[in-house]
Amino acid sequence: MIAGHVYVNPDELEAFVSEARATIPLARATDGCLFFSCAIDDPKEGSMIMLERWRDQEALSAYLAAPHVQALFAKWGSKMRNEVRKYDASNERAPLGV
Repeated sequence: MIAGHVYVNPDELEAFVSEARATIPLARATDGCLFFSCAIDDPKEGSMIMLERWRDQEALSAYLAAPHVQALFAKWGSKMRNEVRKYDASNERAPLGV
């Protein structure tokens, strides 16, 4: 699982979100993508929430190496604070499950 915040200058948030969201259909079409979403969290601080679920590291690595992902990082990497992290998850169950 991938989850966390990305921060950009609030004046550039709409442009960043537009470009990031344009990659969502490509991510979802990637073999091994189980879930992929992003949303503006706080426009005043320029934050966006990322949440992704991948079948395995191989699928995630292939996605991160894709040209459109590399282009997004090349353009925005120096303009953003990336606090998105990878997590291992186990014992999956419904939220009310014991």
